[in-house]
Amino acid sequence: MAETITQQQPLTGWDKPELDLSRAEWQSSSQGRGDVQIAFVEGFIAMRNSGRPDSPSLIFTPAEWGAFVSGAREGEFDLT
Repeated sequence: MAETITQQQPLTGWDKPELDLSRAEWQSSSQGRGDVQIAFVEGFIAMRNSGRPDSPSLIFTPAEWGAFVSGAREGEFDLT
């Protein structure tokens, strides 16, 4: 099967800067398990897959992060 090459384009209305995450201090959960790490960088919250740290990170504003955490605590993302 032929591979396709896609270029990432900024989303319309994207108002987040390109953050330098090379010196970010990544944190794992308090139990040290799971695949997600977060870092607080320049007033934003970055989230990445710890198993693939070179893959793209998600960037949240503080308001977006608060909504995400609240939703997770309320079970909004439970798949069971």
